[in-house]
Amino acid sequence: MSSRLIELFEDKRTVEKIKRRLPYLFQLAELESSRAGKTGMEVGSVRERIIVALLIYKFGEANVETDIPITEPEVDVKLFGKPISIKTITGKSFGGVKLIWTVDAKKAREFYRNYYPRCDILLIQVNWNDEGGFYYIPLDVQKHVFNKIGRRKYIKLPRPGTNPRGVEITRYALSCLVSDIATKKITINWQRTNIKVNPYKRWVDLWKED
Repeated sequence: MSSRLIELFEDKRTVEKIKRRLPYLFQLAELESSRAGKTGMEVGSVRERIIVALLIYKFGEANVETDIPITEPEVDVKLFGKPISIKTITGKSFGGVKLIWTVDAKKAREFYRNYYPRCDILLIQVNWNDEGGFYYIPLDVQKHVFNKIGRRKYIKLPRPGTNPRGVEITRYALSCLVSDIATKKITINWQRTNIKVNPYKRWVDLWKED
Protein backbone atom coordinates (compact mmCIF):
# COMPACT_ATOMS: atom_id res chain seq x y z
CA MET A 1 0.00 0.00 0.00
CA SER A 2 1.24 3.48 -0.90
CA SER A 3 1.71 4.76 2.65
CA ARG A 4 1.94 8.43 1.66
CA LEU A 5 -1.19 8.44 -0.51
CA ILE A 6 -3.21 6.99 2.35
CA GLU A 7 -2.54 10.20 4.32
CA LEU A 8 -5.28 11.86 2.24
CA PHE A 9 -7.77 9.49 3.87
CA GLU A 10 -6.41 9.40 7.43
CA ASP A 11 -5.58 13.05 8.13
CA LYS A 12 -8.78 14.59 9.54
CA ARG A 13 -8.10 18.13 8.29
CA THR A 14 -7.42 16.88 4.76
CA VAL A 15 -10.54 14.68 4.79
CA GLU A 16 -12.71 17.61 5.87
CA LYS A 17 -11.19 19.85 3.21
CA ILE A 18 -11.85 17.25 0.49
CA LYS A 19 -15.46 16.84 1.64
CA ARG A 20 -16.00 20.60 1.63
CA ARG A 21 -14.04 21.72 -1.44
CA LEU A 22 -14.26 18.90 -3.97
CA PRO A 23 -17.93 19.42 -4.95
CA TYR A 24 -17.31 23.16 -5.39
CA LEU A 25 -14.18 22.62 -7.50
CA PHE A 26 -15.81 19.93 -9.65
CA GLN A 27 -18.81 22.22 -10.17
CA LEU A 28 -16.41 24.93 -11.36
CA ALA A 29 -14.84 22.39 -13.73
CA GLU A 30 -18.25 21.61 -15.20
CA LEU A 31 -19.17 25.26 -15.62
CA GLU A 32 -15.88 26.07 -17.30
CA SER A 33 -16.26 23.05 -19.62
CA SER A 34 -19.87 23.79 -20.60
CA ARG A 35 -21.38 25.33 -23.68
CA ALA A 36 -25.12 26.03 -24.07
CA GLY A 37 -25.78 24.06 -20.89
CA LYS A 38 -23.95 20.91 -22.05
CA THR A 39 -20.79 19.70 -20.29
CA GLY A 40 -17.98 18.93 -22.74
CA MET A 41 -15.57 16.00 -22.75
CA GLU A 42 -12.76 18.28 -21.57
CA VAL A 43 -14.28 18.26 -18.06
CA GLY A 44 -12.41 14.99 -17.43
CA SER A 45 -9.04 16.67 -17.94
CA VAL A 46 -10.01 19.57 -15.66
CA ARG A 47 -11.16 17.18 -12.93
CA GLU A 48 -7.87 15.31 -13.23
CA ARG A 49 -5.93 18.57 -12.78
CA ILE A 50 -7.98 19.34 -9.65
CA ILE A 51 -6.95 16.01 -8.09
CA VAL A 52 -3.31 16.50 -9.12
CA ALA A 53 -3.47 19.97 -7.53
CA LEU A 54 -4.72 18.31 -4.32
CA LEU A 55 -1.66 16.05 -4.31
CA ILE A 56 0.63 19.05 -4.88
CA TYR A 57 -1.12 20.97 -2.07
CA LYS A 58 -0.78 18.06 0.33
CA PHE A 59 2.65 16.65 -0.53
CA GLY A 60 4.51 19.52 -2.23
CA GLU A 61 5.27 20.16 -5.89
CA ALA A 62 8.70 18.51 -5.70
CA ASN A 63 7.10 15.16 -4.82
CA VAL A 64 4.44 15.15 -7.55
CA GLU A 65 5.50 14.28 -11.10
CA THR A 66 3.02 15.50 -13.72
CA ASP A 67 5.07 15.22 -16.91
CA ILE A 68 4.05 11.65 -17.71
CA PRO A 69 5.04 10.22 -21.13
CA ILE A 70 2.18 9.31 -23.49
CA THR A 71 3.61 5.77 -23.57
CA GLU A 72 2.16 5.27 -20.06
CA PRO A 73 -1.59 5.41 -20.88
CA GLU A 74 -2.85 4.34 -17.44
CA VAL A 75 -0.61 6.64 -15.39
CA ASP A 76 -1.83 10.20 -14.81
CA VAL A 77 0.61 11.33 -12.11
CA LYS A 78 3.39 10.02 -9.89
CA LEU A 79 3.61 10.64 -6.15
CA PHE A 80 7.05 10.07 -4.64
CA GLY A 81 7.85 8.15 -7.83
CA LYS A 82 4.86 5.79 -7.56
CA PRO A 83 2.35 5.83 -10.45
CA ILE A 84 -1.30 6.74 -9.86
CA SER A 85 -4.30 6.52 -12.16
CA ILE A 86 -7.05 9.11 -11.61
CA LYS A 87 -10.58 8.11 -12.65
CA THR A 88 -13.98 9.76 -12.28
CA ILE A 89 -17.49 8.42 -12.74
CA THR A 90 -20.87 10.14 -12.53
CA GLY A 91 -23.93 8.62 -10.89
CA LYS A 92 -24.69 5.84 -8.42
CA SER A 93 -23.56 2.89 -10.53
CA PHE A 94 -19.94 1.87 -11.04
CA GLY A 95 -20.07 1.54 -14.82
CA GLY A 96 -18.13 3.16 -17.65
CA VAL A 97 -14.73 3.55 -15.99
CA LYS A 98 -12.06 3.38 -18.68
CA LEU A 99 -8.80 1.48 -18.33
CA ILE A 100 -7.61 2.92 -21.64
CA TRP A 101 -9.10 5.32 -24.20
CA THR A 102 -8.76 4.09 -27.78
CA VAL A 103 -10.87 3.93 -30.95
CA ASP A 104 -8.62 1.22 -32.40
CA ALA A 105 -10.29 -2.20 -31.99
CA LYS A 106 -7.00 -4.06 -32.56
CA LYS A 107 -5.25 -1.99 -29.89
CA ALA A 108 -8.17 -2.62 -27.51
CA ARG A 109 -7.88 -6.41 -27.97
CA GLU A 110 -4.11 -6.24 -27.49
CA PHE A 111 -4.58 -4.24 -24.30
CA TYR A 112 -7.13 -6.80 -23.08
CA ARG A 113 -4.72 -9.70 -23.60
CA ASN A 114 -1.78 -7.98 -21.90
CA TYR A 115 -3.45 -6.04 -19.08
CA TYR A 116 -2.52 -6.55 -15.46
CA PRO A 117 -2.99 -3.92 -12.68
CA ARG A 118 0.13 -1.84 -12.20
CA CYS A 119 -0.69 1.35 -10.30
CA ASP A 120 -2.80 2.71 -7.47
CA ILE A 121 -6.17 4.24 -8.40
CA LEU A 122 -7.83 7.37 -7.08
CA LEU A 123 -11.50 7.08 -8.05
CA ILE A 124 -13.97 9.93 -7.66
CA GLN A 125 -17.67 9.05 -7.81
CA VAL A 126 -19.60 12.23 -8.63
CA ASN A 127 -23.28 11.96 -7.66
CA TRP A 128 -24.93 15.38 -7.61
CA ASN A 129 -27.64 15.97 -4.98
CA ASP A 130 -26.73 12.67 -3.32
CA GLU A 131 -23.81 10.81 -1.76
CA GLY A 132 -20.76 9.74 -3.71
CA GLY A 133 -17.22 9.01 -2.77
CA PHE A 134 -13.51 9.60 -3.13
CA TYR A 135 -11.74 6.21 -3.16
CA TYR A 136 -8.17 5.02 -2.87
CA ILE A 137 -7.90 1.58 -4.48
CA PRO A 138 -4.41 0.21 -3.74
CA LEU A 139 -2.55 -1.81 -6.35
CA ASP A 140 -2.61 -4.90 -4.11
CA VAL A 141 -6.42 -4.78 -4.00
CA GLN A 142 -6.62 -4.59 -7.80
CA LYS A 143 -4.26 -7.56 -8.19
CA HIS A 144 -6.25 -9.59 -5.65
CA VAL A 145 -9.59 -8.91 -7.39
CA PHE A 146 -8.13 -9.48 -10.86
CA ASN A 147 -6.63 -12.83 -9.82
CA LYS A 148 -9.84 -13.86 -8.05
CA ILE A 149 -12.44 -13.08 -10.74
CA GLY A 150 -10.26 -13.41 -13.85
CA ARG A 151 -9.66 -11.30 -16.95
CA ARG A 152 -13.10 -11.86 -18.54
CA LYS A 153 -14.99 -10.62 -15.49
CA TYR A 154 -12.56 -7.76 -14.83
CA ILE A 155 -12.27 -6.16 -18.29
CA LYS A 156 -15.03 -5.10 -20.68
CA LEU A 157 -14.14 -4.76 -24.37
CA PRO A 158 -16.25 -2.52 -26.63
CA ARG A 159 -18.89 -4.38 -28.61
CA PRO A 160 -17.96 -5.11 -32.25
CA GLY A 161 -19.57 -2.75 -34.73
CA THR A 162 -19.90 0.08 -32.23
CA ASN A 163 -17.87 3.27 -32.06
CA PRO A 164 -15.52 2.24 -29.23
CA ARG A 165 -14.07 4.84 -26.91
CA GLY A 166 -12.01 2.50 -24.82
CA VAL A 167 -11.61 -0.57 -22.66
CA GLU A 168 -13.47 -0.51 -19.33
CA ILE A 169 -13.34 -2.09 -15.90
CA THR A 170 -16.54 -4.10 -15.55
CA ARG A 171 -19.18 -2.88 -13.14
CA TYR A 172 -18.80 -6.10 -11.15
CA ALA A 173 -15.01 -5.72 -10.86
CA LEU A 174 -15.28 -2.10 -9.76
CA SER A 175 -17.90 -3.01 -7.15
CA CYS A 176 -15.47 -5.61 -5.80
CA LEU A 177 -12.65 -3.07 -5.75
CA VAL A 178 -14.50 -0.32 -3.88
CA SER A 179 -15.99 -2.74 -1.33
CA ASP A 180 -12.64 -4.36 -0.47
CA ILE A 181 -11.63 -3.91 3.17
CA ALA A 182 -8.29 -2.36 2.16
CA THR A 183 -9.87 0.27 -0.10
CA LYS A 184 -10.19 3.68 1.56
CA LYS A 185 -13.22 5.93 1.09
CA ILE A 186 -14.23 9.47 1.91
CA THR A 187 -18.02 9.86 1.65
CA ILE A 188 -18.89 13.09 -0.16
CA ASN A 189 -22.22 14.89 -0.20
CA TRP A 190 -22.37 16.30 -3.74
CA GLN A 191 -24.35 19.51 -3.35
CA ARG A 192 -24.14 22.32 -5.89
CA THR A 193 -23.70 25.93 -4.83
CA ASN A 194 -24.78 29.11 -6.57
CA ILE A 195 -21.76 29.98 -8.73
CA LYS A 196 -21.57 32.37 -11.66
CA VAL A 197 -18.56 31.77 -13.87
CA ASN A 198 -17.37 33.68 -16.92
CA PRO A 199 -15.05 31.24 -18.70
CA TYR A 200 -13.54 34.05 -20.78
CA LYS A 201 -12.72 36.54 -18.02
CA ARG A 202 -9.33 35.04 -17.16
CA TRP A 203 -8.27 35.08 -20.81
CA VAL A 204 -9.57 38.62 -21.34
CA ASP A 205 -7.58 39.74 -18.30
CA LEU A 206 -4.46 38.13 -19.74
CA TRP A 207 -4.99 39.92 -23.06
CA LYS A 208 -5.17 43.19 -21.13
CA GLU A 209 -1.67 42.68 -19.71
CA ASP A 210 1.25 44.46 -21.39
